[in-house]
Amino acid sequence: MEKEHLPIYGVGPFYGVGIIAVTVIGIVLSVTGVIKSGRIENTGLIVGFIVMGLVILLLGFFIWKAAALGSKSIDKYIESNTLCTTGVYSIVRNPCYSGIMLMCTGLLFMVHNLWLLILPVVYRLAMTILMKCSEEKWLKDLYGQEYVEYCKTVNRCIPWFPKK
Repeated sequence: MEKEHLPIYGVGPFYGVGIIAVTVIGIVLSVTGVIKSGRIENTGLIVGFIVMGLVILLLGFFIWKAAALGSKSIDKYIESNTLCTTGVYSIVRNPCYSGIMLMCTGLLFMVHNLWLLILPVVYRLAMTILMKCSEEKWLKDLYGQEYVEYCKTVNRCIPWFPKK
């Protein structure tokens, strides 16, 4: 009997659409002046926040692109029931979701409102809860110890060098 494979999209679209919507709402509320406090007014700091935001946004885009559109797209691994641990998956377990999270975080930095910087913490918490309650359970059931070992060396949300 052939093993079932994970759903191609999993819970990602709900997470992605949700944090994109919250990001857009936060930006609109800040830019229109509904959220007046928290805005940085110092020109040097504004430039720093915009540059940092652009770097984070681009990092997120390239991580997302490598996972979603790259030659080693995750769809192929899901369809073949193979755990992907190479390429971008060697630095973060959920690169599609992490990429979206980083792009949204970059945009929030570019708006330079300190209150909006609470949102990336919420995004990471939501991602952690969502992944623990869904895809991580599915992957552990499907791949067992191989997935457990992978989790010990690769971060869930934040791209980083694998732990030894």
